[in-house]
Amino acid sequence: MSVEAKKTREGCCSKLKLFLVSLAFMFFAKAFGGAYMKSSITQIERRFDIPSSLIGVIDGSFEMGNLLVIAFVSYFGAKLHRPRLIGIGCLIMAAGSFIVALPHFLQGRYKYETSMSHNTQVNSTENSLPCLSNHSLTEKDEIPDIAAIQACEQAIGSSMWIYVFLGNMLRGIGETPSMPLGISYLDDFSRQENTPFYLACIYTTGMLGPMIGFMLGSFLAKTYVDIGFVDLDSITITYKDSRWVGAWWLGFLVTGTMILLSSIPFFFLPKSLPKQGEEDSSNKSTELASFPEQENFLPDENRDGEDKEKTVTFREMVKDFIPSLKRLFRNSIYSLIILTNLVVVNGFVGMITFTPKFMEQIYGQTASRANFLIGIMNLPAVALGFITGGFVLKRFKLGVVGAARLSIAASLGSFCMLSLQGFFHCDNAEVAGLTVVYQGYRQVSYNSSTLLSPCNMGCSCSLKHWDPVCAYNGMTYASPCLAGCQTSTGKGKAMVFHNCTCIGTSMTSAANMSAVLGQCSRGTECDSQFKIYMALSVLGAFISACGGTPGYIILLRSIKPDLKSLALGMQTLIIRTLGGIPPPIYFGALIDRTCLKWGTKQCGGRGACRLYDSNAFRLTFLGLIFGLYILANMLWGVLYIKILKRQKKLALREQAKENGVEGNRLSNGHANISIVKHKEDSNNESSI
Repeated sequence: MSVEAKKTREGCCSKLKLFLVSLAFMFFAKAFGGAYMKSSITQIERRFDIPSSLIGVIDGSFEMGNLLVIAFVSYFGAKLHRPRLIGIGCLIMAAGSFIVALPHFLQGRYKYETSMSHNTQVNSTENSLPCLSNHSLTEKDEIPDIAAIQACEQAIGSSMWIYVFLGNMLRGIGETPSMPLGISYLDDFSRQENTPFYLACIYTTGMLGPMIGFMLGSFLAKTYVDIGFVDLDSITITYKDSRWVGAWWLGFLVTGTMILLSSIPFFFLPKSLPKQGEEDSSNKSTELASFPEQENFLPDENRDGEDKEKTVTFREMVKDFIPSLKRLFRNSIYSLIILTNLVVVNGFVGMITFTPKFMEQIYGQTASRANFLIGIMNLPAVALGFITGGFVLKRFKLGVVGAARLSIAASLGSFCMLSLQGFFHCDNAEVAGLTVVYQGYRQVSYNSSTLLSPCNMGCSCSLKHWDPVCAYNGMTYASPCLAGCQTSTGKGKAMVFHNCTCIGTSMTSAANMSAVLGQCSRGTECDSQFKIYMALSVLGAFISACGGTPGYIILLRSIKPDLKSLALGMQTLIIRTLGGIPPPIYFGALIDRTCLKWGTKQCGGRGACRLYDSNAFRLTFLGLIFGLYILANMLWGVLYIKILKRQKKLALREQAKENGVEGNRLSNGHANISIVKHKEDSNNESSI
């Protein structure tokens, strides 16, 4: 009998561990895909020539997909085969990843905007530039024909971004079961004190996904989008150029394959498992006694029928849905947790979506380097923070109140790091006619006419093109024509422009009136500012992540066991709807307002932004995050007070129960004494 029990126990544990490993790998794969999507935002924006507000809508389509099914999956899925539903979700996610990559195979080759003619790009001998050939048009002559633009856009398929939108939405639908069903399945069948550690393991493994995802994004951002289809020697731009598009589509093929593999184990796991450690009741009672706060945080009625399973019909499940929602949101602590998380996620999603662009525009980093640094520095700090938070909970056996204190401390610490980041930044890049006048004096202009100057007035330059060149005096010009360059030598990326009349008229006149392709790099002072920013960013990421696991434990211990899946599902629904969809859109729309130079689409019209006013960008970006974090910390304070009040109320209730039991014992004892005394008196009377 003991041998059979041992085998049953080992089988149960092995299946629970298999589920734990499978869920961890699936979290890794989906986090890998999500991070790669974030790292490819800049590449997708440039490839389809769309503004930041529209790229925000595309990024938010993941949450839109989640919104469509999360409430039903979390409620009905809890009563169905949870592992199998997670596996089906993985298949849908994989299909979505493949659809995201589809436009690359349906669309033509990428053609970046340039002000130079084909002959100028190819020939290596000395060539005449538009400044002397006098065939370029001024801004007023470039009024586009709307009908021609529409016909052109249909021909080149400029609406292909819709495939990215739909594929990302499918990814969101497929990801839906993983959080509410996976976490509730694990929490239902594991020991209570093991849950924080298991959650920390899952989230830590999951954090490896974003690390590798951002690093893959960094590598592919350096790889030209049409690699294998075009002669790379003919390309005149480098990965440092704002017109460069990396091989973004390759990463989605890798993502889809990985998620497809992660789905396999879930189809071989059972619907339910015995509770871990259930076979040893004495051990179980000892373990539960060591976690009084966690066990007593809910009133007694919340735990009634915790382990009772009953078969219910689909009609009964539908009928009970609305009453279950009412019971759930009457829990004031649960509602406050949702509100607090909602504010935090708004700040986090906006920050992670546009941080690579922030690094590019404020500190002059390339998209590739920005993704690499996020993957190699910020994300390991987040993973270490999750481990630390889970370890502190387990090591000091913290209950709900202790977890709340840890979460508040982490929130305040990360807020301080964020506040310091605003003091370390670089000035605007020096671009003639946009951030400085041609004579070198600083100014910021949103008017394209400032690109014209007496030094280039006779060149008939286009004001729409963005084809930057860097002069030897350290100033960037929007195009060789606007720099007044008259001849060029070399070809491809090695092209050099000579006799540039505008370079000689600058405040710091240079003896060498030549320029090379590309935007000028920032100075060494900017590099030192960037290093301080990165140090504060990494430290802030670690401190913030320390509060992740404790925050989740507060949520799990504040809801009834029979509402656990629904509560996690509704949390995901609300967070994804109001915390995932709006931030990229309103962050992107406000960032668009700081654009100084818009690119031009192949068919004419406004494309992606090429250059931002970095000071306005910084104040807008950090100001939004700063305001959201202030509100989040205020809500944490209210939540902590609520938790303390409920804990005190439950403690008084337990004490009253103990006093009631003791009073019953005493009254029963007095009654017994009275009965004995009465009998003795009766006997005495009879003897008399």
